[in-house]
Amino acid sequence: MNVLISACLLGFACRYDGQRKEYSAVEELLKERDIHLIPFCPEQGGGLATPRDPAERQGDAVRTQSGRDVTEQYHRGAAMALNLAQTFGCTVAVLKEKSPSCGSGRIYDGTFTRTLTAGDGVTAELLKKHGITVIGESQIKAFLANRAGK
Repeated sequence: MNVLISACLLGFACRYDGQRKEYSAVEELLKERDIHLIPFCPEQGGGLATPRDPAERQGDAVRTQSGRDVTEQYHRGAAMALNLAQTFGCTVAVLKEKSPSCGSGRIYDGTFTRTLTAGDGVTAELLKKHGITVIGESQIKAFLANRAGK
């Protein structure tokens, strides 16, 4: 099974702040011999640099903390993520929670106050529209348990 995954979850230094971060839940995915991870960063794919100014969704737009509209780059990266998922036959994507690109179910509200609101990031939204199941890093254990029928 091929699974699209946010590259940052694998420790790639592609987060907005350019830092690496380890996500212990991903270790469980790496142990699964029949799961092949396809890493991708939609923000970089859309043409944004790393590091980059923090961004949040504001309605249908995505703006940086300094006010720059980066909606086009987010849509371009989302389209690339969808193409990659379809090319590799991914039916599941493990994406970074709360992100304006990858967040699923809850994202920051656009005020840059770290306030969460219901919603999806641009990439998560597009993948879901095309039938790809999107889970966040906190849902990995449940996903693996469900797969194993536990």
